Amino acid sequence: MNIATLLVSGLAVGALYGLIAMGFALVYKVSRVVNFAHGDVMMLIAYIAFTVAGWTNGSTLLVALSVVASAVVVGLLIERFVVRPMLGQPIFAIVMMTIALSVLIRSVVGLIWGSFPYRFPGSELGGGWQVAGLQLQPVQIVLFAIYLSVCAGVFLFLRYTVVGIAMRATAADPMVSLLMGVSVSRLYRLAWIMSAFVAGIAGVLFANIYHIGPDLTHAGIRAFPATILGGLDSILGSALGGLIIGVVENFAGGFIGSGWKEVSGFAVIVLVMMIRPYGLFGEEQIERV
Repeated sequence: MNIATLLVSGLAVGALYGLIAMGFALVYKVSRVVNFAHGDVMMLIAYIAFTVAGWTNGSTLLVALSVVASAVVVGLLIERFVVRPMLGQPIFAIVMMTIALSVLIRSVVGLIWGSFPYRFPGSELGGGWQVAGLQLQPVQIVLFAIYLSVCAGVFLFLRYTVVGIAMRATAADPMVSLLMGVSVSRLYRLAWIMSAFVAGIAGVLFANIYHIGPDLTHAGIRAFPATILGGLDSILGSALGGLIIGVVENFAGGFIGSGWKEVSGFAVIVLVMMIRPYGLFGEEQIERV
């Protein structure tokens, strides 16, 4: 197996994992909630975009607008009716609520769209290019460009905008931010919307590269090790963790066996957490007792 080919395809899968992992980290960084329904949110938004694409013959603009609109609606609904009533409750209760939400979304998707996989309308982008002996597909180029754009956009937003700085302050100490006049509840809503938006982008890209079906939610589970590897409270670290997990999975599947591809990502985070329990780029939490 060509090492360079495995590397490029691993980076492509890793870019998808990185986008999904950023969604996990966005919510956790601001609200300290691990959203186990994240993969299902991604699947739901991808199905909505799939429906819009079918109505509009694959119009890129309208599909993009549907992702934005559905991310706003889904993010607001989850924050208002699932997360907000659970604030102040034990972490275990909130986690169980997100798992229940996952089952609910999966059931609703099955009732509306069925359980059969579909090809995403307009997903055929033509042949690839030969670069240094490698066959690069147009969809891979688009995927890398979107991945880098989202990473750059999130970095600039958090570092140089007033709202982004407020989100970082809230992540550091929500009580102090509240006392300083920051609307923490609005920042929670924004975090859930941003997480849903990034998940929607990843879901549509996944559906274009492979297919759209109920198993799309499994991509969220396979991307979760990237969040742990990079650090649950490190958004860009999670994005980089996705690339690492994607490459590790591809090399494990190519050189050891296809069965190892499914478990290699989780094996990596077990090894990393034995050394750095807070992830490669996460902040070490020190509590005085």
